[in-house]
Amino acid sequence: MASIQPTKVPNMERPKKGFNQYAEKLNGRAAMVGVAALILIQLLTGKGLMTLLGLA
Repeated sequence: MASIQPTKVPNMERPKKGFNQYAEKLNGRAAMVGVAALILIQLLTGKGLMTLLGLA
């Protein structure tokens, strides 16, 4: 009976563009830093971002 296992294992490289694990982690971390910065600005100034930008 012939073996059904492949003889070669493909060399898979991490994708450099698009949705991948590294990009998603980096975007999540950037979002958390942004939210923390907005909260800090609001605590220090007593005004929200929209007020500081003159939109409200």
